[in-house]
Amino acid sequence: MNPNLSRLQAYPFERLRQLFAQVTPNPAYSPISLGIGEPRHAAPDLVKQAYCDAIQNSGGLSVYPATAGDPALRASMAHWLERRYALKLDSATQILPINGSREALFAFAQTVINPGASGTSATVVCPNPFYQIYEGAAYLAGAEPYFVPSDPARNFAQDWGSVPDAVWARTQLLFVCSPGNPAGAVMPLSEWEKLFALSDRYGFVIASDECYSEIYFRDEPPLGGLEAAAKLGRSDFRNLVSFTSLSKRSNVPGMRSGFCAGDAKLIKQFLLYRTYHGSAMSAVVQAASIAAWDDEAHVVENRAKYRAKFAQVTPMLSAVMDVALPDAGFYLWAKVQGSDTDFARDLLANYNVTVLPGSYLAREAQGFNPGAGRIRMALVAETEECVEAAQRIVQFVQSRS
Repeated sequence: MNPNLSRLQAYPFERLRQLFAQVTPNPAYSPISLGIGEPRHAAPDLVKQAYCDAIQNSGGLSVYPATAGDPALRASMAHWLERRYALKLDSATQILPINGSREALFAFAQTVINPGASGTSATVVCPNPFYQIYEGAAYLAGAEPYFVPSDPARNFAQDWGSVPDAVWARTQLLFVCSPGNPAGAVMPLSEWEKLFALSDRYGFVIASDECYSEIYFRDEPPLGGLEAAAKLGRSDFRNLVSFTSLSKRSNVPGMRSGFCAGDAKLIKQFLLYRTYHGSAMSAVVQAASIAAWDDEAHVVENRAKYRAKFAQVTPMLSAVMDVALPDAGFYLWAKVQGSDTDFARDLLANYNVTVLPGSYLAREAQGFNPGAGRIRMALVAETEECVEAAQRIVQFVQSRS
């Protein structure tokens, strides 16, 4: 077996299952889960119709799809990038369909990392807290993850300046997540400028995870990595690939559909890897994806639902907890008194509400775990259910004080 498999830690939801193994939820309350970031708003009718129409098409399930995707799909993705970010990309060389951002972020590390290139261990720099795929991708590619400290005073934005030069010198890949998971911070242009300068100096690749980009609470939409590069005169997007998905934008996590875009040289090599990897997107999913990328009305409606939901829930919780509206995303990242795992376990036992301990989303680095003492709440259900959960959490917090 690959010895690096033994380095993988249990996924946060497996750890949560273990934490709750001996808990009997209070039967007086119906269960409400704020644990997993799985969109639960209804999928758009136009996407479902396109999916059904494609199945009826005799060719929809009868041919092997190309790994590069249908030109019509890549053109649809390019048009979305132009509408959203005012960018013009070559759909044939700078865009590649992916089966959701999760599998592609992992696979991209396997493409980029050369573990024996420098004579020392290759490094993958990651935010902390972080999406656990980054760590697993690093280990399975034969690299070592380096977790960057985050600043609670800046909504857990990463302190890139704290990374030693010696770490940057052996870095081959940098994962960034903006809007971030779990805190929802959006990276400003000045931060991108620093990272691009570091990439130019040390030669590492930047993988920008942007799956939450279309759920935001400011008037101005979040800045994207490719958009930042263009603003800074880097129209070739050198050493930069951005990853996005329909899962959150269009409430279709089961479709496993998204795309990556950026540096044509990297996209070419990633396509080569994926051709062998067997990751071509089904023609049926491609047809439904075109319908999703071509329509913005359902995205605007979806964003309005989240804004209304957060406008109700956030003030309720902020009255009893240290929590605030994020820049973007659909999580609340709250500080709690005492142990985050005790909080989650006792909340389930007493009020039948599931939240995710923050320590499960981070690693101890530089002497502490930045997720300890916090919980992540995914406000993905309909507003009524989220408000009910918030009411129970308020009662629970008040009962503990």
